[in-house]
Amino acid sequence: MHSENDPIKLLQITDVHLYAMPSGTLLKMNTHEAFARVLDVVQEKENKIDLVLATGDIAQDGTVAAYEKFMNDIKVIDAPVRWIPGNHDIRDVMRDVAGNSGLCNKAEKVGNWQVVLLDSSRPNHVDGFINEEEMEFLDATLAEAEMDEEIDHCLVTLHHNPVPGSSSWMKDIGLRNDKEFLDMVKSHEIVRGVIYGHIHQDLDFKIGNIRYFCTPSTCIQFKPEVIDFALDELNPGYRRFELHRDGSIESEVIRVSGTQFKVDLTSEGY
Repeated sequence: MHSENDPIKLLQITDVHLYAMPSGTLLKMNTHEAFARVLDVVQEKENKIDLVLATGDIAQDGTVAAYEKFMNDIKVIDAPVRWIPGNHDIRDVMRDVAGNSGLCNKAEKVGNWQVVLLDSSRPNHVDGFINEEEMEFLDATLAEAEMDEEIDHCLVTLHHNPVPGSSSWMKDIGLRNDKEFLDMVKSHEIVRGVIYGHIHQDLDFKIGNIRYFCTPSTCIQFKPEVIDFALDELNPGYRRFELHRDGSIESEVIRVSGTQFKVDLTSEGY
């Protein structure tokens, strides 16, 4: 899709929260319509995309219809798509719907980069946990990448925030074994970035030599740095990445503009 010297183009779409019924709303926002507007912006602004990463909470109700809706709608992007479950998802339903489409692939080599996709979801829990099998997979995949002469850099993807959110109410919803995860990625020098969703906001920071990115939801946004649950007035969006051969990462959040979305700003939770 591109020459060897061109950067690898990735998109992250996260926390879509679709329902079986197109009329479904989350805190009064129609999640189908918001997702459609985000996809319109992608079609307007992006081209030659190498990979789309859908990082969890694809469905709000865990239904076959919601996942099929996502699969159908995302086809407007001419690129392979990979998804991972979030706390609202049902992983077995996702696997059944995905079939042999490749949506559930857990490792993708793109250029001289390896993308690793982890399942941090815990059935019937809002918080996340990377179980022993997933942690061993991460360790082994990163070790194999370090031995592969064609791979120079790795990007690790999960749903739950491995670093505490900035709002007090978020303290119990993140990755429970965050220290183990952070130690694991730190122990592999090939890791350049970690991307996640779950807390519905735009973050870009470094821990040591690793960049961490959180991406806004395609629907409602959580207000940062507050004590109690609150929604932000920012519009839905997605994140674009350019991964360079030298290991550097360029990234930008793109939000829908020119549209005012209906949302319940008085809500105390969801």
